[in-house]
Amino acid sequence: MDKNYWAHVDLNTVPSIKTPLPGPRSTEMHNRAAKIMKGYSSQVRLFPVSFESGFGCVLTDVDGNRYIDFSSGIYVTGLGHCHPKISEAVANQAKKLMNCHDFTTEIKMKLLEKLAATTMGDLNGVQLYDSGTTAVEAALRCARAATGGKFEFMSFWRDFHGKTMGAVSCAGVDSTQGMRAPGFFLAPRPNCYRCPFRMKHPECGCYCADFLEQKIKQETTGRLAGIILEPVQGWGGSVVPPPEFMGRVRALCDKLGCLMIADEVLTCMGRTGKMFAMEHWNVTPDITTLGKGFGNGFPVTAMCVSDKYKESIEQISASSSYGGNPMACAAALASIEVIEEEHLCERSAHLGELMLARMRKMKEAHPIIGDVRGLGCLLAIELVKDRETKEEFPEAGKMVYQKAFSKGLAWVPSGHILRLSPQLIMEDEVALRGMDIIEEAVAETERELGY
Repeated sequence: MDKNYWAHVDLNTVPSIKTPLPGPRSTEMHNRAAKIMKGYSSQVRLFPVSFESGFGCVLTDVDGNRYIDFSSGIYVTGLGHCHPKISEAVANQAKKLMNCHDFTTEIKMKLLEKLAATTMGDLNGVQLYDSGTTAVEAALRCARAATGGKFEFMSFWRDFHGKTMGAVSCAGVDSTQGMRAPGFFLAPRPNCYRCPFRMKHPECGCYCADFLEQKIKQETTGRLAGIILEPVQGWGGSVVPPPEFMGRVRALCDKLGCLMIADEVLTCMGRTGKMFAMEHWNVTPDITTLGKGFGNGFPVTAMCVSDKYKESIEQISASSSYGGNPMACAAALASIEVIEEEHLCERSAHLGELMLARMRKMKEAHPIIGDVRGLGCLLAIELVKDRETKEEFPEAGKMVYQKAFSKGLAWVPSGHILRLSPQLIMEDEVALRGMDIIEEAVAETERELGY
């Protein structure tokens, strides 16, 4: 990373807490906004701070408190807040041309060529969007077109794909959303800490893959257009599949004549220590979706389709009003270049090893920590009431999240699972300082709950 860029940020002063948190201005501003805006995330509801600025791995709120950022805008700004190269690229395009629908611009041409040269295998058919959900919906439509009108999809427990009808139907639904759309089926996701079949890997022979094939055979009509999955779960708690699972899914898709869709909206652009998470298993999907870190905070996403099926994009009315606008293309191109120039995939892998080693020591010392896991800068701590029963502990999750945030760590909750998505550019000592804060919060929570 460019040391000159970060030189004026004194990381020894982070975190810096000047007021009780959330501070008075934060509280006043949030309360005014919340009278109008509804549907805040649990991250905000549990700690309604109002931020003013961000630089590198540091966030500053409107009261002047400074936080270590272990959230990255929920996996988005992994290259640091306001990276000068990316900010300048967006600003230059904003002053030159902001939108011309899907006509070609020079910056779009350069991004498309760069993306085709960067993605795995032959994923050279691209369409650009402004949200991950939109890219996923396009991937579903493209799979239907590519398979001659097959219409069924298989996805997995606790994977997350978005918030519109098709994307929601690929995930869990609750009573407020009614039924899942017809033609969508869910299979158990491999989770070796909480195996749904109560087996042990590797003795199980990756039984979850065997079960997947049988579920498709027994429950679908045989018109499966695709199997969609997250390479590593995000919302579900940084669950990494067993090493052979992705290859088994790839082989099953080939056998059934359906497409493999890797939803890399969350896992792309160095987040797991590789440019794309599927590289960990050397498995190339037929379609992949990109987002979040793709534009380092700017709303830009993509659907990438293999050469074999890319002409199917022409059949699905694929264009969008905001997808691929010049500012978005500038942000995405600059982000890819920063990752390459600053060797941030390697940096992410290093941080992941460093932090996982520390998390494993924390697990040994704290009885409410049931599991720690992840790849690169996509990590999680799972809290349990009892290690033998593995009973989930959402009360402790809430307490640890809030206590750590009050000490100056901005991060991500998910019930009994605490999610860590630090900036890829973070210095080792800052990452370990953040881990110190988490351990302090865990220890305080254990004392208050009588552990």
